[in-house]
Amino acid sequence: DLGEAQGGEGTMAADLSQKQEDIQKLLVTKAHLGTKNLDHRMARYVFKRNPIDGVNIINLGKTWEKLKVAAQIIAAIENPADVLVISARPYGTRAALKFCQYTGAQSNTGRWTPGALTNQITQQFMEPRLLIVTDPRTDQQAVKESAYANIPVIALCDTDSPLEFVDVAIPCNNKGRESIAMIYWLLAREGMYLRNVM
Repeated sequence: DLGEAQGGEGTMAADLSQKQEDIQKLLVTKAHLGTKNLDHRMARYVFKRNPIDGVNIINLGKTWEKLKVAAQIIAAIENPADVLVISARPYGTRAALKFCQYTGAQSNTGRWTPGALTNQITQQFMEPRLLIVTDPRTDQQAVKESAYANIPVIALCDTDSPLEFVDVAIPCNNKGRESIAMIYWLLAREGMYLRNVM
């Protein structure tokens, strides 16, 4: 019994050190820096407001928790090709493509074709089971269509992001290249770990 208890403590300590490492990586990539504006629905994820420049600082503990939840949702989908990653913003394009390369998800970077989720006649018509969005404001057309098609949405949300039709909001800096890349990397790692690919 004592050995089992110590083994349980060991895995808990390993999880804790992994969380600390991940949060340090998020700090280095400036994922904690929000914007000066604050949407009232994102207020629960804000640690505090910087009094010098007025920038809202995101609570990275909550970011990490939401990453874990999002990874569990991604891992729950049997076929990885049923996951669609969208990034209209240029900074998120490379990260989205790399995420898709390693997880087997589909990507739609660049301009979103309206009706891709709702109009069956178009050649671009898709029926994914999950949508991952880099910025809910830039990719609002895709998010709106996913609501019509009843598709759950995971979104990388800054402090000023609208949360309409977003099911899982990962609070982070979605304006920085390194920050977006780190979030996608952590999502891919956790998702692959839960699928026993790693």
